[in-house]
Amino acid sequence: MTLHHTLGRYDIAAQEDRSAPRTKLAIPAQLRASGARAFQTVVNDLSLSGFSATAITRMHPGTVCWLTLPGLEALQAEVVWWENNLCGCAFSNLLSPIVHDSILARYREGG
Repeated sequence: MTLHHTLGRYDIAAQEDRSAPRTKLAIPAQLRASGARAFQTVVNDLSLSGFSATAITRMHPGTVCWLTLPGLEALQAEVVWWENNLCGCAFSNLLSPIVHDSILARYREGG
């Protein structure tokens, strides 16, 4: 295993840091898998590194997708898991703490 390969695996693990604080929410959003049409979803939890959301259609781990939250540009992510109509995704780039806090403030106040 090369050093470059090891660093790549480390980067992936860091993006889906399961210790990142997750906040339970219910945010209406759109989710679109690469090559597919967008569908309505609800984001159930959100952290700086990722989110979980409803996904009635099966989404396969490794699939690139885009999450569009109200008032924000689409955020690129990768599907990590799908089970019982829920998917967990890791953002391609960590969410800015300012954006994260703004989303939490908006939806804690009833959106």
